[in-house]
Amino acid sequence: MNPLADFLFLVFPKICITCGNSLLKSEEVICTSCFFHLPKTNFHLNPENHVTRTFWGRVRIESGVAYLYFNKGNRVQKLIHHLKYKGRRDVGVFLGKRYGDCLKKNPVFQTIDFIIPVPLHEKKLKLRGYNQSEAFADGLSQTIGVPVDIKSLVRIISTETQTRKSRFRRWENVAEIFSVQHPESLINKHILLVDDVITTGATMESCINALAFVSGIRISVAAIATTKG
Repeated sequence: MNPLADFLFLVFPKICITCGNSLLKSEEVICTSCFFHLPKTNFHLNPENHVTRTFWGRVRIESGVAYLYFNKGNRVQKLIHHLKYKGRRDVGVFLGKRYGDCLKKNPVFQTIDFIIPVPLHEKKLKLRGYNQSEAFADGLSQTIGVPVDIKSLVRIISTETQTRKSRFRRWENVAEIFSVQHPESLINKHILLVDDVITTGATMESCINALAFVSGIRISVAAIATTKG
């Protein structure tokens, strides 16, 4: 028993991000009902899913998955908005832990050596205070037991937001903006590249192209959410 914690919980109750109801002491980020109704993709059970098909003919990946479907106005959009713009880093960690519980049962993800979050440019990192993709990576790491690597892949050019850009403009906006540092540490490794949302896949594709020059590297990708194909 922790009397102080109980008192603070009563005075400052935690609120579900998606419905606004008070959370129980055992709940995190969202209530049990909202979590149950999240639009989960189950892509980890289907190797030929929408994320995998997004990269067909563009870059080579071992596997591609996303935890949830993202649609305008749905619960997932609210979660992503709080993660990226409301300082709620815990949203990314929470979703990472939950998705890690799914991925660790899949043989493909049992061979991962490192989790690499899509990096932010240092200017945006200072402005936001944290990398939302790294928060997701940290949650995944806690459940699948694989270390997070935030040093090997860096963003060397700051770009405009991808919101409202066409498929070509998204690709053009992120082409050749990532660089691999100390590639020798990734030789013959299987890495899991993670981001918050996959739409056209342009950002992921740029990261993969940078990493693909490493000898023997294998790359899988995962995201919190993806738009429906």
